[in-house]
Amino acid sequence: MSGGDAASVVVRPMGDRALLAEAGSLDAVLALHATLDATRPAGVIDLVPAARTILIAVDPAVLAVSRARAWIVDAAEAAGTDAAGPGPLVEIAVRYDGPDLAGTAELLGLTPRALVERHLATEWSVAFTGFAPGFAYLVGAGWPFEVPRLAAPRTRVPAGAVGLAGSFCGAYPRETPGGWHLIGTTRATLFDPDADDPVLLAPRSRVRFTEVTG
Repeated sequence: MSGGDAASVVVRPMGDRALLAEAGSLDAVLALHATLDATRPAGVIDLVPAARTILIAVDPAVLAVSRARAWIVDAAEAAGTDAAGPGPLVEIAVRYDGPDLAGTAELLGLTPRALVERHLATEWSVAFTGFAPGFAYLVGAGWPFEVPRLAAPRTRVPAGAVGLAGSFCGAYPRETPGGWHLIGTTRATLFDPDADDPVLLAPRSRVRFTEVTG
C-alpha cells in the first residue's frame, strides 16, 4: 500500500477505547494490519482485521486514543504488502469427502479430482478471523474461483468441515450453522481455549492443505 493508498484509509472512533480503520480492499487491510502488528506500541490491546476494516482496541490509560489514531495514520502511510514478511506455514490434513465436492466442481466447470488438485496446489493465507473462535478466512493468490454461498444454509455444519464461499476457504472449528460449500473434513484442532496459543490459524499464517487417503 503506497502513500496514495493511505488517503483511502479512514479512521473512525469506536467509543472511547477503540478505533476502526476502514481500507479500500482486502489487500490494503492485509498490508495495514501487517504494519500495525509489526509496530504496535504499548497500550494496544487487540487488532481485529476483517474484509475491509481493522478494529484497534486500546487501553487509554497507557495509550491515548489521539496518539493511537496518529500511529494508525502513520502506519497507513508506511504500509507495504511485505511489511512484516510471510507468516508461519501450517499444514492441515484434509480428507476430500465433503457432501458438496461434486456439485461445487460442476459449478466451477471442473471434475471433483481437478478441484481437489487446485485446492491442494494453492498456498493459502489467513486474511482475517471471525464468525466463530478459530475460524480463519483463507485467501489464495493462485485461486481464481468465486463460489456462491448455498441458497439455503445448513443448520448444522460439523466441526472440521472444510468449505468454500466467495473467494475464501475455511475450516469450521466447531459445530455451527453455515452456508459454505463443504468439500472435505479435517481432524486438526483449530481452536483450543486451554492452549497457550488457542488459535491454530492466526492472521497472516500461510496454510497448505495435504490430502488424507485410504
